[in-house]
Amino acid sequence: METNSRETLQADSNAFDLSEELGFLLKEPLTNLPDYYRVWLDLANNLTYLIESRKLRDMVHKMPVLSPDLLTNHRELRLAHLALGFISMGYVWQEGQHAPAQILPKALAWPYWLVSRRLGLPPILTYADSVLANWKLKDPTGDMEIGNMELIFSFPGGESCKGFFIVSLLVEMAASSGIMGALEVMHAMKISDLIGVQKGLGKVTQSLKKMKETLKLMHNHVDPTAFHGTLRIFVSGWRDNPMLPKGLLYEGVSNEPILLSGGSAAQSSAIQCFDALLCIQHEDETGAFLTRMRDYMPPAHRQLIETLFVCPSLRDFILSCSSSDICQAYNSCVSALVDLRNYHLNIVTKYIIVPGNHARAMGCPLRGVGNMLNTTGTGGSSLMVFLKSVRNTTQKALITETIFIERN
Repeated sequence: METNSRETLQADSNAFDLSEELGFLLKEPLTNLPDYYRVWLDLANNLTYLIESRKLRDMVHKMPVLSPDLLTNHRELRLAHLALGFISMGYVWQEGQHAPAQILPKALAWPYWLVSRRLGLPPILTYADSVLANWKLKDPTGDMEIGNMELIFSFPGGESCKGFFIVSLLVEMAASSGIMGALEVMHAMKISDLIGVQKGLGKVTQSLKKMKETLKLMHNHVDPTAFHGTLRIFVSGWRDNPMLPKGLLYEGVSNEPILLSGGSAAQSSAIQCFDALLCIQHEDETGAFLTRMRDYMPPAHRQLIETLFVCPSLRDFILSCSSSDICQAYNSCVSALVDLRNYHLNIVTKYIIVPGNHARAMGCPLRGVGNMLNTTGTGGSSLMVFLKSVRNTTQKALITETIFIERN
């Protein structure tokens, strides 16, 4: 039985492109491409200097239009998408909030569009790029901890830029055991294995607690002023963004501007997996936004969320099996997810709301977003309204004693 269970989980891992240790992180990302694409990597590797010296746009205008046909495997495509994404964000936002580029030149837009189509991702820097596929180890034999990790590509913002992306990555890594636990719950329900369901839920709870503890590292590695005033604009997209209200024209791709959301924690497949497992249904604008964010996830990760959503309801299973222990295990999961979302609210207040209000009072820096995105997330959501909504909906999923007694 144990062997069959391990084989099933391994098959799931392969199908959904995840690993027990890394979760949804891209395993061993490449840092080099064939020499034909050297110009892309040269620009991406020198991006901070080129942006700060205001030379990036001129360099992009001199780029040849390269075909992505020489990219032969998934990891090469992911590195190309990452490089073109970083260059594109730098190009659009080089001059700050007052002069964003309206057109992405064909040398960027055309290959970026084709690479994106092959990956099933949109042609904009996503969470799957900047967090899941943007890491390397200083010592390849060492552990995956913040002191042994570097970004492949970076934006202006120095150590705060590195800290923001690496801490986000470590939070995703902390989710890995919980994702495997979610798969265990899904399979245990199919055979009415109550012990298996309870064990799987226990893994999810512990994982969510670890994610919250890992998120606390933001305070040690990211400065709020540097994040808001320097870094944040470079992860801002061109949908629901007052700085680019009509979107961005992709030269050689479309005759009309394209609207795309910037990278956002709402694009985390892990969090949406936990929502799906726990039957937490976000409604109205919040639910529509989260559903749209799945379009910014790698297709295999998106498929896992959708698989969990169409599985028999865990909540109904718990209410029908009359086990107070499993009910408690479920409530512990929900409470841990509420705690994580509450903590995320605190982080957003510290890193976006407070420095945003300060910038509005003091006058905004040239490259910062000032107060233009004070209430809007980089993905385009109404920030605090959205975060409070997902937190409150999660809280409502708790199975109260009254509900449990009525159903049993």
